[in-house]
Amino acid sequence: MSAASWRAHFTFNKYTAICARATRQALKEEERAAAERRGFMALRYQEWKDGKVSENLNLAKDKKQ
Repeated sequence: MSAASWRAHFTFNKYTAICARATRQALKEEERAAAERRGFMALRYQEWKDGKVSENLNLAKDKKQ
C-alpha cells in the first residue's frame, strides 16, 4: 500500500483537517483548548459595487468562543 493512500478518498484539505482534529484531540485539555482557538477560521464577506466597497461582514463571529 502506498504512503499516500488517503488520496483515493479525501481531498488534501479534508485530509489535513482530519489530521489536525486528531492531533488536537490527543492534547491535554488546556493545550487542546488553546489549539482549537488558534484553529478558528473567520469568514468575512465584502461586496464591491461601482468601484466602492460595502461594509465588511464577519459571518463567523457568533461561533467563536
